Amino acid sequence: MRGRQRVKAEWVLIVEGDPEAAQELSDNLQRNGYSVRWARTGEQALHMHGEADLVLLTLDLPDVDGLEVCRAVRATGRAPVIAFTEGASELDRVLGLQAGADDCMDKPYGLRELLARMEAVLRRTRTTAEPPAPQSIGLGSLWIDAVAREVWLHGERIEMTRKEFDLLYHLASRPGEVTSRAELMAEVWEVPEAHTLNIRASRTIDTHISALRSKLGNDIWITTVRGVGFRFCAGQGLACGSGP
Repeated sequence: MRGRQRVKAEWVLIVEGDPEAAQELSDNLQRNGYSVRWARTGEQALHMHGEADLVLLTLDLPDVDGLEVCRAVRATGRAPVIAFTEGASELDRVLGLQAGADDCMDKPYGLRELLARMEAVLRRTRTTAEPPAPQSIGLGSLWIDAVAREVWLHGERIEMTRKEFDLLYHLASRPGEVTSRAELMAEVWEVPEAHTLNIRASRTIDTHISALRSKLGNDIWITTVRGVGFRFCAGQGLACGSGP
């Protein structure tokens, strides 16, 4: 599996009492573009988590109750936490979530699932840290009012369904940027990004994109980047190709 390229690698704190398990997880994460540090005990974790972007916390620790570590990390830091349990019951997972974990996984777990869950948690954290979206967007002859949920083009109001408006607003708030289909399903249709994007979901997106293009009059506003997703273009103000 080839590592993902990041401008700035997010660093992950692994809190794991088993050195072999910690080393294997560390190697896998580093191959996927993350910077990693390891805390063998809960006490070490409480001294190391301050600068972490994400904490992977095994609740069965040799010195301190993992639930207490989870509570302390969330109370004194901003890093999200994914907790791990082994052979746990539903109650154990509930207790982990109640202690402040953003997600909870049973051991053993698959690497691909873990990476997907990590990315989903980090994405939610990055979204929370971003400034709030504007209440209105003006791009050339297009005006989008998020409060009134109205769209105006060339001074005329365009009727939109709820999902059409949500999709248009999401794309228009990021002019020039490519938005993946998975992100659109997560943000507009509230389907977790870790879920597989099936044919029905892709057709749902395509149908709504087609409807938006028809209502906006032409394809210049929303271009397709093949194999990736869609890019919103501010009329003729941005040069947006359809990609290779």
